[in-house]
Amino acid sequence: MAREMAIAVHWGRPAAVATASELCTLLAKSGIKCLALKEPESLHIDDCAFVSEEQLRNVECLLVIGGDGTILRSAELARKLTIPLLGVNHGHVGFLAEAEAADLKKIAAALINRSWHADNRLALDISVTHQGKIIWQSWALNEVSIEKASDARIVELITAVDDRPVSRYAGDGVIISTPTGSTAYAFSAGGPIVWPGVNAVILVPLSAHALFARPLVVAPESLIVVDLISEASAWADSRRGGDLPAGSRVTITGSKSPVQLIRLDNSPFTDRLVAKFNLPTTGWRGSLPSED
Repeated sequence: MAREMAIAVHWGRPAAVATASELCTLLAKSGIKCLALKEPESLHIDDCAFVSEEQLRNVECLLVIGGDGTILRSAELARKLTIPLLGVNHGHVGFLAEAEAADLKKIAAALINRSWHADNRLALDISVTHQGKIIWQSWALNEVSIEKASDARIVELITAVDDRPVSRYAGDGVIISTPTGSTAYAFSAGGPIVWPGVNAVILVPLSAHALFARPLVVAPESLIVVDLISEASAWADSRRGGDLPAGSRVTITGSKSPVQLIRLDNSPFTDRLVAKFNLPTTGWRGSLPSED
């Protein structure tokens, strides 16, 4: 049976579409067929067939050409199909991307030879109830943000962990993040960067007016609850969500359905962090000497 891989592209970037065509052609030379979902904005890709979602059931993986936004959008499909996702950066920082567009031959060789492995990344399950009824359910790879309503100055809320209240405050809201999302919105809000291998969930208050408004790191098995005293909005990965009425209860916990991200090599997260943020490392004296 012929090997098949799915591909998703940021259609608004001609360079990303060109990269997708080149990658599909490289894979086609080794008998690997590329398939893409037909969308209204779809453009031509060489050596790629446009199909329905049902026809993607047998693909090995999902190749995403774009930035972090495209990868987050595509993660919905990868998680639904339970297949790993490889991000090829055609954005800015591209922290979710494993590879750069300049390395297409290396990428193609790894895919052809199956010389890659997949990391399971923690996701979050989100449920919102109001007056005893579930009004919204979703999930997030990066974070769920609970923020003030569009026409409000602040949001008032109470946070709780494992059925015990932690703090009540007013402010711009709160972010509940995974380690994967710790380099995104949560990082911009002053949260810690958490290595992907750390099994944890991060709670980061947003401009909170309170004596205690520090980031918290809790176990993924913990149940995080945010009770809304005033109306607010909630967004999963800045993609799915909307307004919530006062009195809503948002519950978040680690999901049993992770997102698989493809790794092409065994380079440590530290190297990725330094490269993506262009961190200064001048003066480093090299690895510690062996004790042998």
